Amino acid sequence: MERSNKLIAIGALMAALAVAFGAFGAHVVKDMVTPVRLGNWETATQYQFYHAIAIVLVGLVARGKNSSTLKWSGILFFVGILFFSFSLYTLALTDITWLGAITPLGGVAFILGWLFLAKECISSKKD
Repeated sequence: MERSNKLIAIGALMAALAVAFGAFGAHVVKDMVTPVRLGNWETATQYQFYHAIAIVLVGLVARGKNSSTLKWSGILFFVGILFFSFSLYTLALTDITWLGAITPLGGVAFILGWLFLAKECISSKKD
């Protein structure tokens, strides 16, 4: 499978999970946690969805290219989802507060992913 298709598939799977987690939060988690923790859950879902779409975007931009910059952009968005969103999901459900120290690492991965995407778009030769 071409790298761009892998990115699109991963992004689509992450988006599907974001929808499922959003529904789970709205129907189950809301009755289990404090409003602050529900806010953590909602933030995790939003950022997962945004960056799932970003992975799909990177896959589309990568079509027909063999760009390590785009590959790293997609990887960084995925790592960001794992660190940022999944630490917040876990925090919301378990109240393990030290997970708050992991969340910013995901945020940094998101920022780097966007910067790698920008770098690729700026450095691409015009057709």
